Amino acid sequence: MEKAVATNRKAYHDYFIQETHEAGMSLLGTEVKSLREGKANLKDSYVAIKNNEAYLFNCHISPYSHGNIQNHDPSRTRKLLLHRKEINRLWGNISLKGYTLVPLKIYFKKGKAKVEIGLAKGKRQYEKRATIREKEAKREIQRHLKAHK
Repeated sequence: MEKAVATNRKAYHDYFIQETHEAGMSLLGTEVKSLREGKANLKDSYVAIKNNEAYLFNCHISPYSHGNIQNHDPSRTRKLLLHRKEINRLWGNISLKGYTLVPLKIYFKKGKAKVEIGLAKGKRQYEKRATIREKEAKREIQRHLKAHK
């Protein structure tokens, strides 16, 4: 059973998601407690590979409400837990032109906090407009089908 804590809906608007990967996160205790309260934000966050390790940047996890002076820094860089082969394959893909790694959602799986990262290629402005047009057309078709039942 997966409980989604935070989703990055803007990523699906700004990028074509080619493939997704599940990664664990190296977190502090107060960060896990804050995630269980649902206090996370993936807006403007990204994944980068440095020194053969994957890191999550700009992910904001609010300080724990019942924490004390030893609370964590809300937007600190967090290490992602991936296998060496996965990191090497992702590094090969993002070194190609136009690809990047974007976090899509944070969730709990079997009690462990996981992040789903997507290999993404940026959309151009006209592609974003076309995507919006397609979604609106599908909604309109569903409305008509529902009305004529």
